[in-house]
Amino acid sequence: MQLSEHLTLAEATKSQTATRLGIDNSPTIAHLESLRSVAKNIFEPIRNHFGVPIAVTSGYRSKALNDAIRGSRRSQHCHGQALDIDADVFGRITNGEIFHYIKSNLDFDQLIWEFGNEPHDTNANPDWVHVSFVGDGSNRGEILTAYRENGRTRYKKFK
Repeated sequence: MQLSEHLTLAEATKSQTATRLGIDNSPTIAHLESLRSVAKNIFEPIRNHFGVPIAVTSGYRSKALNDAIRGSRRSQHCHGQALDIDADVFGRITNGEIFHYIKSNLDFDQLIWEFGNEPHDTNANPDWVHVSFVGDGSNRGEILTAYRENGRTRYKKFK
């Protein structure tokens, strides 16, 4: 099933952890609508702008899958509203390019520079980009940087 021209439901729900643990990672109809919205408003504009394949490394997560990976209880992935994008999979563009394109051109709820090197470093590149979209017009436009401190993930405002 296509969520948009270049993103399938299989891509947005695939999980090695779910497969390994036998977890059902099927979205509800409401989650499916949210996935279509994030695909249309975030994924497709990125894909069309750069014109190259872009990998989704995490999309929808059922509660059981989110618990298994110790994801945030407030994760927008559990609502079908978030994608983790990793351009390094195909290597034609960088995650940094995707991050800055989203930041400057798209309406989003939350955008996170996930780890990697610091955004202000030369040739800065996050390990992946987390982006969410809320289809009801209440996108916050929040931009964060994820980092690790004492073995825990922390977030700070993007500078």
